[in-house]
Amino acid sequence: MMLKGIPCQLVSWERFYQLARALSRLVHESAFQPDIIVAIGRGGYLPARILSDHLGIFDLTSIKVEHYHGVRKERVAEVRYPLTAQIAGRRVLLVDDVSDSGETFRAAIRHLREQGEAAHLRTAVLHHKRVSGFVPDYYVEEVVEWRWIIYPWAVIEDLTSFLREMEPRPESAAEFAAYLREQHGIEPPEQLLRDVVRGEPTAGQRNNLSSQEEGR
Repeated sequence: MMLKGIPCQLVSWERFYQLARALSRLVHESAFQPDIIVAIGRGGYLPARILSDHLGIFDLTSIKVEHYHGVRKERVAEVRYPLTAQIAGRRVLLVDDVSDSGETFRAAIRHLREQGEAAHLRTAVLHHKRVSGFVPDYYVEEVVEWRWIIYPWAVIEDLTSFLREMEPRPESAAEFAAYLREQHGIEPPEQLLRDVVRGEPTAGQRNNLSSQEEGR
């Protein structure tokens, strides 16, 4: 997957909380009362925690489904860390940050059903992309024109993915900022850009690290 030129949306911590709060209202107003909330890691961890707080549901657990590394999509969504809680006969709310292709939700739901028959199983996300093959029961915003959504807990990971695509590598945060503005339509805070540029090793440093790893 080529990353150059893909449209992006940067979500701030404040905006995330607004979305999570709105999502909790949707669940509450639907009269659905979960017995347990299951977060899909890693993207669903923080939304699920806010829902737990607002809905007063303190039975909170998670599974980990791997599909993306940064903005790069793996071929198949797989459950890496399985469910350990009992869900048979219980009302379950399954939470993620976004429904993108829908494959993560399908893998998660398949896994939950293998663990036991829930009394009710509903799904919730902050953003639902119209191109997704899965429509969650609850979502706050529908994304009509596809774009990559960068959440605040994943911003370093995603920006680092973009940085690694750049040839030549930018020598300053200002050069990186100009690239992100032109190619992806986002303007992250300067301090964040400095953190990414300073934290990502150069090509030569990466080669040295690889050589050291091979020698172990």
